[in-house]
Amino acid sequence: MSSVKSATARPKKSSSSEPSSRTSLSSVSNALKMMNAFSNETNELGITELARALNVAKSTAHRIATTLVEDHYLEKNPANDKYRLGLALFRLGALVRRRMNVSYESRPMLMELRSRTNETILLAIPDDDQILYAFHLESSHAIRMRSDIGVRKPMVCTAEGQVLLAFMPESERNLLLQKPIKRRTAHTITDANVLKTKLETIRLQGYSLEDQESETGMRSIAAPIYNNERTVVASVALAGPVIRMKNELIPGLADQVIQTAMEISHRLGY
Repeated sequence: MSSVKSATARPKKSSSSEPSSRTSLSSVSNALKMMNAFSNETNELGITELARALNVAKSTAHRIATTLVEDHYLEKNPANDKYRLGLALFRLGALVRRRMNVSYESRPMLMELRSRTNETILLAIPDDDQILYAFHLESSHAIRMRSDIGVRKPMVCTAEGQVLLAFMPESERNLLLQKPIKRRTAHTITDANVLKTKLETIRLQGYSLEDQESETGMRSIAAPIYNNERTVVASVALAGPVIRMKNELIPGLADQVIQTAMEISHRLGY
């Protein structure tokens, strides 16, 4: 009688990178859980408490805490060897709060500007070499500028971005203008020297006029918003089609945009 050997299925080997990826994700998750363990009631925690909160060994909690201290996300109190949240989180929180404050504080004035003009009103903040729309109010006209919160556009060819460029520190501006400018329409300024001349005009007159440089058939007027440190942190814009935003109306519309931007600036402590 011949014997039959039972074959056992061999487990499929995972790629060598998978365990490393899982470990990295687990470490990130634990670091976030550790920072979230702090609260107003428990603003300082020891390793034992942190290990219990994460459900990990003390050695693991100590390793995570040490890494977060090195990057300033946590601080260690030398008086009791307990940990507390660090200044890196304060900096990030201040950045988020500043962006939220601009959007929140500006809404009544933006709504008033839209009510007076019935054109699309936009609030933009800088995002590297782009602008990010933090708030918008669309015109009720059938033909209008459209946008959404969170949409990004190039800084160099939008009224909102050009006014931010004009009033930012010269070293930052020159760094951004070293990059090639992509053409979005037939009216986009792609010559950095020509754009620099326009930015000088914007600084002198206090507002920017973008004439179909970003969207064909559309014009935008933007003015800078200052914070309490006299730094330009955002811009407000009025946008509409060329057929309504005629040349003779631009000065009056620009005055309204500048006025709105200054009212928002004053709300921010300027």
